[in-house]
Amino acid sequence: EAISTNIHIDWTLDFDNKIIKGFVRHSIKINENFIKYVNFDSKTKIDKILIDLGDHFLEDAEYTIHPPHSVLGNKVSIQVPQSHNKIGSIFDVIFHYSIDETASAVQWLDPKATNGGVYPYIFTQSQAIHARSLLPCMDTPGVKTPYTAVVRAPVWCTVLMSALAEKSSASPLKKRSSSKTDSESINRFIDPPGVFRWSQPVAVSAYLIALAAGHLSSIDISPRVRVWSEPEIVQEAATEFSQTEDFLTTAESLTCPYQWTRYDILLLPSSFPYGGMENPCLTFATPTLLAGDKSLANVIAHEIAHSWTGNLVTNFTWEHFWLNEGWTVWLERNIMGKYTNDINVLKLSAQGGWKHYIDDVDRMGKENPFTRLVWPLGEEDPDDAFSSVPYEKGFNFLYYLENLVGTPNFHLFVKAYIERYKFSTITSGEFKDFFIQYFTSLAANQSLSNSSSFKYDELVSKLATIDWDTWLLSTGLPPVTPDFSNDLAK
Repeated sequence: EAISTNIHIDWTLDFDNKIIKGFVRHSIKINENFIKYVNFDSKTKIDKILIDLGDHFLEDAEYTIHPPHSVLGNKVSIQVPQSHNKIGSIFDVIFHYSIDETASAVQWLDPKATNGGVYPYIFTQSQAIHARSLLPCMDTPGVKTPYTAVVRAPVWCTVLMSALAEKSSASPLKKRSSSKTDSESINRFIDPPGVFRWSQPVAVSAYLIALAAGHLSSIDISPRVRVWSEPEIVQEAATEFSQTEDFLTTAESLTCPYQWTRYDILLLPSSFPYGGMENPCLTFATPTLLAGDKSLANVIAHEIAHSWTGNLVTNFTWEHFWLNEGWTVWLERNIMGKYTNDINVLKLSAQGGWKHYIDDVDRMGKENPFTRLVWPLGEEDPDDAFSSVPYEKGFNFLYYLENLVGTPNFHLFVKAYIERYKFSTITSGEFKDFFIQYFTSLAANQSLSNSSSFKYDELVSKLATIDWDTWLLSTGLPPVTPDFSNDLAK
């Protein structure tokens, strides 16, 4: 097959007409001899498609835009040049296109919908399959690519993306301890005002390409953590999220060093439809988290956890979404438990999550196929399957496995799991195989943690008792009911 290995985006934001116009360049690598077409997903208005064979001579592509699917949009099939249809061949495909306010990934806000009330605002939300309305792309989590971007906006506007601001020795970032307004805290080349350059060197799935732009300010919490919002609430946001660096450090102790360089938080206007979104380098957060007492900080812990489970190790397809969210809930709760040094905090959260999960199963129906951990999606919209099931049933499966092998051993497994699958993708079958192989090998080598309560032969026997098919493929409640008894609930 042929896959995109790198993306470059060039956009101009037209707030007056609520249009994004520009181009996206995909570097394509051929992995199969004599392949005829390379396919993309799109819900955009394509003006033209060009091919660059590496000689800087652009030619018109031969392509077909297939009739739209009600959920998936258009498949765009581009003919692979015969000179480049062998394994290892590389060429670029350039889409010139535009999108308007009907794009499902994009929300344009009039000034009256912002805190300041003076300037408009734009943000994107591409999970699960809305990236195709933002740019022609291979809109599946199984394709991960680094990306760069140039975005042009009005001079009053600050543009942020799920990437790192490109640095320039000619225009260095001035370190400031006070609030930064507009583009003062963005490292940029010597460009006209309103031009922003971004680079994401870590390969990401298309749903993690994100943009936000508006009248923004920022405050640094630590050398790698910054909080962004409209100026009217930036100080309140910085105070509410002041624990972020501590959460990051705690997460690193449970996993591996943070791979994304920066962890910034953007507090969006109230129309943002989620609690948070784990865009790399730039978590999007709802202003409803501004409780005034940091009582909703676990949402930030959840998005931080995604930096490892979801963004770094990614479900191969949306059928395996629980591998993103179940793992992230597990890591979130362990972050909060370790940060507070109180296992009751973990158990209280899990107790509430279990109740939410039971309520969702009752609402959906115990025979509903989307109460399975591994969803039978086909061509259905992943958004239609959304519930607490992948989060809480996924967490409870991991919690069951943890209790089976012992917490110290499971924590060692977590680090090995992330090390093995970081920068790549995973399916439920691969997770099962790795789990069995890891603990079978540990038992065979007699290298289990000294604090384990299991003998080696007993552990091997316990591995054989895991009913993988029931956990992963059966509808309704899981085969094991957890016990989250804790002192805080009394």
